[in-house]
Amino acid sequence: MKRRQILGLLGIAVAGLLLAIGLPLVNPSPVIAQNSTILVSAAASLKEALEEIKPLYQQSKSDVNINYNFGASGALQQQIEQGAPADIFISAGKKQVDALEQKGLLVTGSRANLANNRLVLIVAQDVVGITSFYNLTDSKIKKIAIGEPRSVPAGQYGEQVLKKLKLYNQVKPKLVFANNVRQVLAAVESGNAEAGLVYATDAKISNKVKVVVAADDKFHSPIVYPMAVIKSSKNIPAAKEFIQFLSGSEAKTVLKKYGFLVS
Repeated sequence: MKRRQILGLLGIAVAGLLLAIGLPLVNPSPVIAQNSTILVSAAASLKEALEEIKPLYQQSKSDVNINYNFGASGALQQQIEQGAPADIFISAGKKQVDALEQKGLLVTGSRANLANNRLVLIVAQDVVGITSFYNLTDSKIKKIAIGEPRSVPAGQYGEQVLKKLKLYNQVKPKLVFANNVRQVLAAVESGNAEAGLVYATDAKISNKVKVVVAADDKFHSPIVYPMAVIKSSKNIPAAKEFIQFLSGSEAKTVLKKYGFLVS
């Protein structure tokens, strides 16, 4: 009998023995490479919370390094579509993750919602006499900062609120558009804008602004932060594990601390 035939028969015999004693031929559990690095592209409003979550995760996963790329959700979406490296995407709106999913750029079944938020109207601490959205039409309000609606979810929500309240056309000449929600916060903090529309979590981290009023949820699309693993990731098992951690109790405690709404 030829050597190749003998080896083939031996292989069949070994496989049969493994099956007989109940051992799997292949280990179905994904293997996470040691010293993995995960790049998370995330909405700018998550910066402080995610940076605090990182060392908590690394207490048990010291061989997994987490790097962040913070920015406007729409800009991050475009980067991913154009082939920029990313293992996980966390958006401040469904629209951006939906677009990636429709283009087949996400790992099937990896999508989950991280948290929710609220949209608020802010002014500088020393500003008085502004008590509602309707005050934005006052002559003393020269500039209103909001995110660019085409790429910044907070700007999209803000535009929806102003239109729902029938204020958009009146205040449109005053609108100053920012590249992300943190630029809106900075504009109000610096006095470059008298008012701005940001998330409640952004207002919470600043001692230079105050919240005038929160927008009624019925005036805008739900503010949800979906997350998913990018299909082109070279670290899919590690990325999935990090998403699981973000959905757990430790991460939720941090998110609550920064004002995010979690279930």
